[in-house]
Amino acid sequence: MTKYSMDIAFILGSKIVELTLIVLMGYGLVKAKLLKSEDSKPLSIIGLYIISPAVMIEAFQISYTPEILEGLMLSFGMAVFLHGMLVIIGTVLKRTLKLDPIEHAASIYANSGNLIIPLVMGLFGKEWVVYASCFIIVQTFMFWTHCRLIIAGKGNLTLKTIVKNINIWSIMMGLVMFALQIKLPDTINGTLSSVGMFIGPNAMLIAGMLIASIPLRDLFSSKRIYLVTFLRLLVIPLFLMVVVKLCGFSGWVENGETIALISFLATTSPAASTVTQMALIFGNNPQKASAIYGVTTLLCMFSMPFIIALYQLW
Repeated sequence: MTKYSMDIAFILGSKIVELTLIVLMGYGLVKAKLLKSEDSKPLSIIGLYIISPAVMIEAFQISYTPEILEGLMLSFGMAVFLHGMLVIIGTVLKRTLKLDPIEHAASIYANSGNLIIPLVMGLFGKEWVVYASCFIIVQTFMFWTHCRLIIAGKGNLTLKTIVKNINIWSIMMGLVMFALQIKLPDTINGTLSSVGMFIGPNAMLIAGMLIASIPLRDLFSSKRIYLVTFLRLLVIPLFLMVVVKLCGFSGWVENGETIALISFLATTSPAASTVTQMALIFGNNPQKASAIYGVTTLLCMFSMPFIIALYQLW
């Protein structure tokens, strides 16, 4: 392993530890009865409608170059390819391991937006967030079509929610400004940058507050939760790592190594919080969804650096 590879794995581990400590802060606030778990809702609204759009719009405030356009095409193509692979993997695992809808959705859908954006900002700098946004576009579409279909069942598929999703609109706005090279005034850009710095801490505080509402018995007593955790954090990322390496995406464009790593990194994160939210909305075992979310979030501090170290070692 090169020094650069070791540095990436070490920095990733450090960043995840930092975010995990913030999770514990949120957990402590609820356990100390200073706040209730439900108090995380205002933070979720702030994250969804203010912080995340600010990050997305600012990410596209970059000068146009053919290299950036090629990088965006690679990251978008990889996002589509990886989600296609995840659908196939999920179908196979569902049949072979008899996964229920929550286990099925939680095993293949990762918490890419909330966790990957702050990690990419910390590892490579905010100018690289634009490549992570391509994965988020595809994942958001899949959340409200395929994932929703898994959890809610047939007859609940709609594109209306996708069209109304503010993250999609903010990314599209950013893309238009990038294509037309519309630059925001420094004051506005600085404001977006300042707000965007909260994306990691805000998401992790919410995670900690939600985990605090889950009885420890529910977190650690079910063998099925361990099975899904094993699939989400190790089995699926390791399989995708082999596929990504064999396809040789890193050699397709300039800076392809970093862009491919960012796309792959998005598949290694814990179970998506959106799965828990959908389970709650559609009344499909939200307790299990919350437990899987909690366990995978706590254990990813060990699994993600390990997976990325192996990726870099190849």
